[in-house]
Amino acid sequence: MLVAVALLGLTLSGTLAALESGRRAYAVGAARAESQQGARVALDRLARELRGAGAGPFPFVAISVAERERVVFHRDLDGDGVTTARGETVTWTLDGTVLRRDAGGGAQPVARGATRFVLEYLDGAGQPTVVPGDVRSIAVTLTAEAGRGAERAGATFSTEVRLRNR
Repeated sequence: MLVAVALLGLTLSGTLAALESGRRAYAVGAARAESQQGARVALDRLARELRGAGAGPFPFVAISVAERERVVFHRDLDGDGVTTARGETVTWTLDGTVLRRDAGGGAQPVARGATRFVLEYLDGAGQPTVVPGDVRSIAVTLTAEAGRGAERAGATFSTEVRLRNR
């Protein structure tokens, strides 16, 4: 009887160890998928909006703030010649680990778990610039992580966006 209980205990401990290993692998995969999905959606939306910066029937400043972790751009959606209506001035910024977008209704979270958000501004010749009026394209890098402890996983995405209206 003691031998049978000992063998059963060894078998169950091996089974539980294998189950825990599988659970951990699943958690890492789920965290990786979550971070990748959030980062992809955020980067796609930012790129789409940046392409439209400066859109409108009258000339105006397309980008007013060109910082390493923040960009403020404008577009004349209603064609009235000014960018004061809601949604016409848009700010993207990293606030702690949350990538936020503010289009006049408060800074709404777009991606959580962002650990790095870097914007590099380029002029017409492809050279780095810090002057907002000279910006013709923007290189964007976004790194996001999800999960906890040893089950933490992340992904980094980059793209270069050309401003169509400049």
